[in-house]
Order: sequence, then structure tokens, then C-alpha cells
Amino acid sequence: MSQTITEGFLESPVFGIVSAAARRLGVRAFVIGGYVRDCFLGRKNDDIDIVVEGSGIELAQAVAADIESKEHHHCNVSIFKTFGTAMLKWHGAEIEFVGARRESYRHDSRKPIVEDGTLEEDQKRRDFTINAMAFSLQEEDFGALVDPFGGIRDLAAGIIRTPLEPEQTYSDDPLRMLRAIRFAVKLSTPEHTFTIVPESISAMKAMKDRMAILSQERIVEELNKILVCPKPSMGFRLMDETGLLEYILPELLKLKGIETVDGKGHKEIFSHTLQVLDNVAAADSEDPNVWLRWAALLHDIGKPVSKRFDPAVGWTFHGHEVVGGKMVPKIFTRLKMPLNEKMKYVQKLVSLHHRPIALVDDEVTDSAVRRLLFDAGDEIDDLMTLCNADITSKNPVKVARIRDNFELVKKKLVEVEEKDAIRNWKNPITGEYVMQVYGLPPCKEIGILKEYVKNAVLDGEIGNNFEEADRAMRLKAAEMGLKECQQ
Repeated sequence: MSQTITEGFLESPVFGIVSAAARRLGVRAFVIGGYVRDCFLGRKNDDIDIVVEGSGIELAQAVAADIESKEHHHCNVSIFKTFGTAMLKWHGAEIEFVGARRESYRHDSRKPIVEDGTLEEDQKRRDFTINAMAFSLQEEDFGALVDPFGGIRDLAAGIIRTPLEPEQTYSDDPLRMLRAIRFAVKLSTPEHTFTIVPESISAMKAMKDRMAILSQERIVEELNKILVCPKPSMGFRLMDETGLLEYILPELLKLKGIETVDGKGHKEIFSHTLQVLDNVAAADSEDPNVWLRWAALLHDIGKPVSKRFDPAVGWTFHGHEVVGGKMVPKIFTRLKMPLNEKMKYVQKLVSLHHRPIALVDDEVTDSAVRRLLFDAGDEIDDLMTLCNADITSKNPVKVARIRDNFELVKKKLVEVEEKDAIRNWKNPITGEYVMQVYGLPPCKEIGILKEYVKNAVLDGEIGNNFEEADRAMRLKAAEMGLKECQQ
């Protein structure tokens, strides 16, 4: 064991409470994992894991009792008997207690055979050396670092390495392959990049088929954590390099490569997609929106299906946003992701992402802007963030021109919104009102009249108010030969 290094790391009174309770119970306790790692990285972490050579549940209950007697308020302990763990909350921190374990796995299952073990055995079953470090909470060496695998050196060198042979660590739980990628992305900064050691990369390539035994829910949890990192593209490049991407999002692999006909090629869509993803991550870094980032990741997913070569203009992807929008529910269903308003949000952004850019190329009319506001609704701001991120040409003159025009579109959006209040617009002519005026049962004529009024408002032919809408409805109805009911 090294010298005591408590300075700034174990100053919270809760560690003293845990230490005293463990001594009273005659067990040894240690802080382990992410909290220890983040102490050395200078990152805040309110998730504290305590490993006990004994019962984690008993120690948690003893700690809760001590907190109650010291602070004179109830301290609730959540017990998870199946896993032999317990958790309590203390001043904003979540403290989880678990007995030290040794684990063995059958090849065809993710469920480990778990037995009581020592700290050393517990550290061996950890995923990476940087997550296997522990601080002693024993009175005689309080704060000493227990680091049998050189995690502190790997942390300084920016290395993601498994404590045991990577084949064993990854075979035990294949999700660790994706976790290796997640930690490389999450811990990397512009000043200090983390890399996965070559033998680990080789093991991941050889063992990628093991991903098939994982649940989609666990995979998506890791994906979401990668997506909210400052530079998520790094994660998808590593998934591609190791072969994991074909088990997670094979649709992205179809974006790779450049096809050339008559000397004309198109943009490499995979690289472009990852650039757009990073651009969105930079734009919403203060409060990461994982669903906006999903939209960035999937925004061009329909391009391989809609790709055509036109000798006159080169490569075209007409309607790729419509194709992509239809693919979103299928991808979410396969990944067992929510099919609620979150999926609909991603689908809407993918379906509409080309519209503001198309406005840049065309004349920015009030009518086109009104329709965009109407279709996008509350998502208009996120849609504009995505579209701005989608400007990735290597030609600086082209980028400058598009950005200037894009600013015009944004300005026009504000003007039209202020003037017409069209965002989340509701048609003043309802089906019930048409039925009442003309004594109609449900029929296609009602839809025709409502659509006519909607288009008249959005095209600026009539004002956005009931009186003008009603007048337009009655004129159109008369043309259609509908007779008003006698009131």
C-alpha cells in the first residue's frame, strides 16, 4: 500500500462514519471505482461505491443508524437483496455498499456465479485498471491507495486497459467492450486523450460476436452516455474500428465510402454525419440533449436508399429526409428505445432537417417560412441547431455563403413568428364547426375545407384569425355546392 493521500479526496465526514461503522462490525471497507478515479482527474462525482469484505447491506444499515444519531433525521436505506447491495443518500451523494465478490461466468450467459471474496478478488473482476483503484477506510491506513494493477499510471498516461487479459474481461461481460469505448470518449479532453490499448482493440475485434448475447437496453444505455460526451464521434469511430458498429447500428455502416461515376463523387456521408454530431454536441454542450444528438446521428440515414446519379448534376439524394424519417421508428423498435414523443421528436427533426437548408437556396418567402414554423412547432429551435450543424463543406466560400443565407432564414423566422404567431398554430376552422354549419356527418368534404383554410393562412392569402378563415371556408363551400343549415 502507498502512503496516505487523503488530501481533498476523503474529507467528507461520511467516510469517517463508514470507517467507524466498519471497525465496529469487524469488517474492512474501501472506496472503490469511479469516485477514486475522478478524485485524481479533479472531476466531481456524487456516486460513491463502498466495497466491504463482509456484508454490504449490514454496513449500510449501521452507517444509516450512525447518521441518524448524529444528524437527528431519518436516513433511508434501499436494499437490493438479489444483488447483495444497499444504497443510501447523504447530502446529495448516492452511496452504494456491496460485499467484495469474486465472479465466474458461463460462456453462454451474462449471469455470473457470485461468491464472497476479498478486496483483491473484487478488484480483479473490475472492468478497467482505472476503475479498480480503491482508498482504504481502515483507521490504521485511512486514505491509502490500493492499486494492484497500476491504474494510477494508466490514468496519467491516458490508457484504457483491463486488469486481466482482455479476452477474459470481455468474455465475462461483452458490454465492457462498449464501456471501454465510452470511457475513452468520456475521459478524453483536448489536453489529455484517452486511448484503448492495442491488445484490447484486438480482443474486441476478435470477440465482437459476443455482443449478440447482450440486451438492447444495456447497449442503448452505453450509447446514450457516449452521445452526451463533448466529442461523441470518437465513440462511433472506435465502434467502427472494432467491428461493434455492425451489431449496434448497421445503418451507419451503409453511409461509408464514396462512389464515383464519370469522375464525380459525393460527400463521404459517414464522416459528414460524425462531424454534424460533434457540431451539435458543441452547440448544446451546456445542457446536452441526447435526443437532438440522436437526430444528428440519424439525419442522413436515408441517403444510401435515395442515392441516384444524374449525368447532368452528379449525385442526388432527393427525398432522403422522408426515407430517413420512416427509418427512425424501425431503428428505435429494434434497439428497444422509447416509441413515445422522444422517438417522434427525432423522427420530426430527421424528416424536416432539409427544409431550412432548402430555404437558403430558394427565395425566402413568408409562405415557406410560415409552413416551416407550422410543421416544426416547438422543435423549430432544435431543428435550426441541427441544420446549422449540417453545414460542413470544406469550401470556406461556400460555407460563408450558406451561413449568411442561413442567418436570413433565422431572421425571417423571427419576423414571421412575431407577425403571424404561426408556431403551434391551430386551424380556427374545426371539423365540428364545419359539421355544424353545413349539417354534415363525418365526410371527406370536411377535410377538404379545413385543408383549404390551412393553406390559405400559411400562404398568406388570408389573415390568421377566425373571421377571415370563416369567410374563406364559406366561399369554398359554396364553390363545392354545400348548403348552410338554416339556423
